[in-house]
Amino acid sequence: MLAITRALGRRLALYLNKPLEVYERHDPLPLHKFMQTLEPGDILLVDGNSKISTAIKYLTQSTWSHACLFVGPAGGDPDVPSLIEADLIEGVIRVPLSKFNAFNLRICRPVGIGAVERKALISFAEDRLGYRYDLKNVFDLMRYLIQNPAVPPRFRRKLIALGSGEPTRAICSTLIAQAFQSIAYPILPRKAVLDLGAPSADGVGGVVITSDVDIVYQHRHFTYFVPRDFDLSPYFQVVKPTLELGFDYRSITWQSGPPT
Repeated sequence: MLAITRALGRRLALYLNKPLEVYERHDPLPLHKFMQTLEPGDILLVDGNSKISTAIKYLTQSTWSHACLFVGPAGGDPDVPSLIEADLIEGVIRVPLSKFNAFNLRICRPVGIGAVERKALISFAEDRLGYRYDLKNVFDLMRYLIQNPAVPPRFRRKLIALGSGEPTRAICSTLIAQAFQSIAYPILPRKAVLDLGAPSADGVGGVVITSDVDIVYQHRHFTYFVPRDFDLSPYFQVVKPTLELGFDYRSITWQSGPPT
């Protein structure tokens, strides 16, 4: 039975991984420019064009359907594997930046992490190379793709938080979320106020928040994270290679005539 399930899961994975015909890349920036900008520990978000990408975009209401962790080296060859991803077919593997040459991309950079934390972050991801993609998640996504349900936005995140829960299985965003949680770096944490029992300004017992010291942060379970969360997070900087490498709008040569 297990062999049959795995065979069906692989066939579904192959189907869901097929690209769609219509796709447009908005920024034709050469990949070596991205390589000049990327730093180890950066997250690369991908606007994919496969069937499973469509399902993830629908459920998350976002353009970002895939996430990878850049492990370096910075400024290297875009054809040399420098990213770690959880691939639907191959599992957790190293891939080159050139794999995503045809897609819209975004760099999200954690702020303030030191060399020790960066090394621990990358080691966490590298230790999981060879893990398999969570194919139970494939079955669930396939079901939602076929039925195309009208799911209220507040429930869509929970639909993604599915899977077998086996420690040797992962999907792209949960792998990266686990890596950052392993160094206690925030993504979209919950905030809880410490009840210090201090009197309020009007003399009635309650909580007086004077600073961030009065607030504790709680990790969300890693299965609840989706690619767009790294873009939405206030703790990651969106890095755009065109601006980072020096941009002067005066250098643009515009075609004459009306807009097309």
